[in-house]
Amino acid sequence: MKLELGKIRIDDIQFADKTYVKDHVLYVNKEEVEKLVLEDDKLKGCKLDIARPGEKTRITPVKDVIEPRVKVSGGGNIFPGVIGKVSPTVGEGRTHALDGCCVVTVGRIVGFQEGVIDMSGVAADYCPFSKTVNLCVVIEPQEGLETHVYEKAGRMAGLKVAAYLGEAGKEVEPDTLETFETKPIFEQAAMYPDLPKVGYVHMLQSQGLLHDTYYYGVDAKQFIPTYMYPQEIMDGAIVSGNCVAPCDKVTTYHHFHNPVIEDCFKHHGKDINFMGVILTNENVFLADKERHSDMVAKLAEWMGLDGVLITEEGYGNPDTDLMMNCKKVQRKGVDVVLITDEFPGKDGKSQSLADVCDEANALASCGQGNMTLQFPKMDKIIGTMDYIENQIGGWAGCVNPDGSFEAEIQIIIASTIANGFNTLAARGY
Repeated sequence: MKLELGKIRIDDIQFADKTYVKDHVLYVNKEEVEKLVLEDDKLKGCKLDIARPGEKTRITPVKDVIEPRVKVSGGGNIFPGVIGKVSPTVGEGRTHALDGCCVVTVGRIVGFQEGVIDMSGVAADYCPFSKTVNLCVVIEPQEGLETHVYEKAGRMAGLKVAAYLGEAGKEVEPDTLETFETKPIFEQAAMYPDLPKVGYVHMLQSQGLLHDTYYYGVDAKQFIPTYMYPQEIMDGAIVSGNCVAPCDKVTTYHHFHNPVIEDCFKHHGKDINFMGVILTNENVFLADKERHSDMVAKLAEWMGLDGVLITEEGYGNPDTDLMMNCKKVQRKGVDVVLITDEFPGKDGKSQSLADVCDEANALASCGQGNMTLQFPKMDKIIGTMDYIENQIGGWAGCVNPDGSFEAEIQIIIASTIANGFNTLAARGY
């Protein structure tokens, strides 16, 4: 499978009478976007706003972040099974990305589990979306909707807007063009016989309503572990449906820009042979955790892997899935490096992970989610500050009269992103 990914640099977003890209500016027809969102009768309001890096702007509560992309050739659609039909050519051909801008869905969705993006100040250093130009889609539900129904409406609104904006880049010549190729498993193994064969175990959040991820439009808790070409993920085969702790929220943007996949391709053919992705989920019941971790280990063995990187989404209960995968893959003779953040309490003295195993002897830490920050007053709020004290990382009384507040770093959207390549290298890869 071969994918050409063209990146079109976007330096600014401006509202205009039509939607197009020119001179690194994305011009957006505001009325068309609002009309697109309000096609869903579950939403009664939509307001668009623009947040730029360096501005004294706070966006909250944030549901999802999505980079606009479009299929140029090779067939299929971005977000297959969700926006377009499922196609066997997803991950092939050519795709264009509007690099440097994002669609951010905002609204009172599941208040305590959505997060904050600050476009400047101390919190901006921990959030990748303080560096992008963001088209914020602030949505309002009809009265009386059940929360999970509103979540779906918000999720679809963001994906539809991103797909609409992506079309503006279809005929634009990209600033950069990269090629990513992964051959069928046995051909790939033969390409670099002297390099260690490395895979990536990608654990998706799938623990029930408001804690789900979608694979080709299917709720991830409905599938068993499977092999996946990494290029499929770059083409939107996985989208976020999560309302989980903000710093652990793998947004749809992060699926496009999965840092483990991106780094594996950087090392591919040089010091590793990147074999592909083992896709699995995070289960609620112990029997399912056992069954799925057994299958992950079998896949790692079948692929003939020498080493794997494993990531999780969330913490607490999913730590058990993480450790089961680690233990069983290690016992197949495959070296494992875990990538996760830690929650040891504000003083750092509590146990960082809810579960551990003897085989977890190499771990790359993404940081301390309980560390607190002072968030300064902002001149502009996109969304509402009403939920800050109830969001994960906040607490009653943490907001000051002037709008500044103190909270744990886990209230920031996607504050903990890292990869395990330094740890993998230390193991001889």
